[in-house]
Amino acid sequence: MQKLKVGIIGATGMVGQRFIMLLSEHPYFEITALVAGPRSAGQKYSDAVSGRWKMTSACPEKISDMTVISSEDIDTVKSLVDFVFCAVSLNKEETKALEERYAKAEIPVVSNNSANRWTPDVPMVIPEINDSHLEVIEAQRKRLGTKRGFIAVKPNCSIQSYVPMLSALRQFGIKEVIATTYQAISGAGKTFNEWPEMIDNLIPYIGGEEEKSEKEPLRVWGKVENGEIVPATSPVITTQCLRVPVSDGHTAAVFVKFENKPTKEEILEAWKNYKGKPQILGLPSAPEQFITYFEEDNRPQAKLDRDLYGGMGVSAGRLREDAVYDYKFVGLSHNTLRGAAGGAVLIAELLYREGYLTKAD
Repeated sequence: MQKLKVGIIGATGMVGQRFIMLLSEHPYFEITALVAGPRSAGQKYSDAVSGRWKMTSACPEKISDMTVISSEDIDTVKSLVDFVFCAVSLNKEETKALEERYAKAEIPVVSNNSANRWTPDVPMVIPEINDSHLEVIEAQRKRLGTKRGFIAVKPNCSIQSYVPMLSALRQFGIKEVIATTYQAISGAGKTFNEWPEMIDNLIPYIGGEEEKSEKEPLRVWGKVENGEIVPATSPVITTQCLRVPVSDGHTAAVFVKFENKPTKEEILEAWKNYKGKPQILGLPSAPEQFITYFEEDNRPQAKLDRDLYGGMGVSAGRLREDAVYDYKFVGLSHNTLRGAAGGAVLIAELLYREGYLTKAD
């Protein structure tokens, strides 16, 4: 299998660093371009991230010696890559414009950013749940006037701590959902060394998170109609999002009401058997078991369970009947792996196997 050449836009940030660690020995992809803003452009990568390397393992030597390219130098990037991952730290308008410039230059973009999540013809994908949304790429290419170029995005990191479990239960008719997420500091691109105020603390507000958490699941569960993704209209979802003193791993406390209330055994069976295209295709980043249920009362725990299947598995626990809603449970996902860089890599693997990502001419 001939590897595709890939660039990472935003390579110096936390998510960019995570992309590097995931892709350095990837069976499908080879890093050939590290891309960042003007401040880092022209520097050796090791110099650009000096004092800012946030991964627990050292940067691979072959990556350290690469020269960082400016994100504005699209022609140079195009000459080096077949597609790019995007994890920039720009405002939404700038990010959207940047991603479109790359796509129109015939460079496919797999984005970790939120800027294009609501662009009607851009698929926002959790590969096990809505891989069928990739078909909208054909309509997007027509709008952009491209043959190869397009944008695909991953959803918000926090919804992946509960949407997989809910997706497995949609057959029972979900009516209402309450979800409170307890989100790790790495979701803000921080470590405890950089954010000592978070030690022994909880902040009951994360800008924009509650709207994303309530609306994005409906887009994931939507349908492709006339070249656009039309979000689902139900269930009703209400959320609260809290920042907690955890390094990695977003936890969700979920309450759910059904039209046709299942038994606990039916829910556990649905979770156990739920799988998607990544498992069927045996994609490199796909967890063998998408949803893992823990019987212990004190699981899942971020510290113990976030790295399940290399951080790509999601886990659930404490499923029980509720006095107000039908059931309640706890979910957990690794926010910078399944929820960010790892989720984007899994999307790229699926795009590759489905023929959307190819060698450039």
